[in-house]
Amino acid sequence: MRLSRLKVFTVVGITSMLLIVLVTLLIAFTGLREYIPGYPTGEERRMIVRNAQLVDSLMVEIDRRDRFFNNIKSIVNGEIPEGASPDDVIKEDKNIKKVNKKVHFNKSVEDSLFRLQVEEQDRFNLSDGNSSGNRFTLEQTSFFPPLKGVIVNRFGGSRGHYGVDIVAGPEARVSSVLDGTVFFAGWTVETGYVIGIQHANNLVSFYKHNSVLLKKVGDRVKAGEAIANVGNSGEYTTGPHLHFELWYNGVPLNPEEYINFN
Repeated sequence: MRLSRLKVFTVVGITSMLLIVLVTLLIAFTGLREYIPGYPTGEERRMIVRNAQLVDSLMVEIDRRDRFFNNIKSIVNGEIPEGASPDDVIKEDKNIKKVNKKVHFNKSVEDSLFRLQVEEQDRFNLSDGNSSGNRFTLEQTSFFPPLKGVIVNRFGGSRGHYGVDIVAGPEARVSSVLDGTVFFAGWTVETGYVIGIQHANNLVSFYKHNSVLLKKVGDRVKAGEAIANVGNSGEYTTGPHLHFELWYNGVPLNPEEYINFN
């Protein structure tokens, strides 16, 4: 074989290109790439993907929490929650009234026994809501206890605890303290399954850490009606209990001043 300068350059160039292509393919499709300085290992790549998923979930939960608090603020101020229009509220109210007209309740033995129990508990209540005309006062409001049990954590607005924690039997019944409308019924990261009820005279009550919610948004509830079961849901909980809050005109109240939980 006769060599010339052109042939030497051609052979060396083709050989170099083949070596470059083979090394690139070897690094790209084999585990050798993990030995290159600065290139992440398989475990590091899995951690990067996992962290990206966690950050995305955290952003979704933060957005839900912000919308939750904004809706509460709007309802307390008498405004329409975000995403709803006056026409939607009117249509929903009409639909609820139509459904209520079609519902017919038949008295049962259990219902009669429960009524007798409630009347027995309220027989010695001397407060009269009509004694001062139409003027509303908290002292003259008869609240139904949301849960009969032992209070293990009392109200402390200065330390950010705007309610009371009540311990009772597992899956115990949680009741509404007054007549009202459910404006929130869902899940939050910190407090688990939560239900919020808007009552008359700018009163709002919250029931947190439930295991099961028995009502949905828009439902009308009566005082003493079952709305949930005691649970242990959410991050801010150390055991099965009910965290109950009572708000008036946007200010948290100490429920023990108005409700007998024993």
